[in-house]
Amino acid sequence: MDYSPTVRGRRLIREIVRLRTDSGLSMEVAASRLDWSKSKLYRIEAGRTRISTDDLEDMLDLYGVRSPQREALIQLGRDARKRGWWIAYSDVFTGSYIGMEAAAGSIRINAHVVPGIFQTAGYAREVITRTRPALTAEDTTRTVTARTARQQALFGRDEPPHIHVVLDEAALRREVGGPETIREQLAVLADVTARPYVTIQVLPFSAGAHAGMDGKFTILTFPDPEDPPIAYVEGLMGDVYLETEEDVDLCNFSWSYLVTQALPPGESAAMIRKLAKDNR
Repeated sequence: MDYSPTVRGRRLIREIVRLRTDSGLSMEVAASRLDWSKSKLYRIEAGRTRISTDDLEDMLDLYGVRSPQREALIQLGRDARKRGWWIAYSDVFTGSYIGMEAAAGSIRINAHVVPGIFQTAGYAREVITRTRPALTAEDTTRTVTARTARQQALFGRDEPPHIHVVLDEAALRREVGGPETIREQLAVLADVTARPYVTIQVLPFSAGAHAGMDGKFTILTFPDPEDPPIAYVEGLMGDVYLETEEDVDLCNFSWSYLVTQALPPGESAAMIRKLAKDNR
């Protein structure tokens, strides 16, 4: 399995690529001088393998990096190798997303179902069972447990990220898992709207065609300006990370239209509370 770099890991990769480029060395020449294969350097720069301290120091020597930048990059490498809580669920969280979510300062989600970070165990089990029928009952339970741990880690932070969701009205009205399951889920959503760091806007049926109809996407931004925003698209065939400025700008453009088509937060919260009350 390929290595999935964290936010710090991606920052380190950007730095070593920039240092090589600024040194005027091609990948072939740099690999030769390091006495490495070109494929090894490619995998490091592509974020497909971890950067060991020894390899990092060799690259810094080659690129002529001196103190204090040298020590800062070595420390960044150590930080990038630290194990996050999600490592205990590496069989469930197989990509980079959870590590990036854990470092995010804001999370914006265009959602057609209740986002995983707000799902009750019953709702999550039903969604996982229906969308991933190949999973065994044991694997489904493991995935639900991992999703619960994710919620606890995210909302247990000293400073939780600001979360802004545009949620399709269909997600509120679709009876996922039966009356009791959706009743519990709506009650949780109603409570969530009162959290100061959460904004939920409902995209009503009356909005008609809208900018998010092509599918769910998430935009993550980070507290450190050195870490550029990332857009994430999750699908049946795998995860896609959009990192170029052009791609992220396109998602931001769609997002700007979505929030204008959706109900204001106050009206959205009122709708969710009413639906939760009607389902009692």
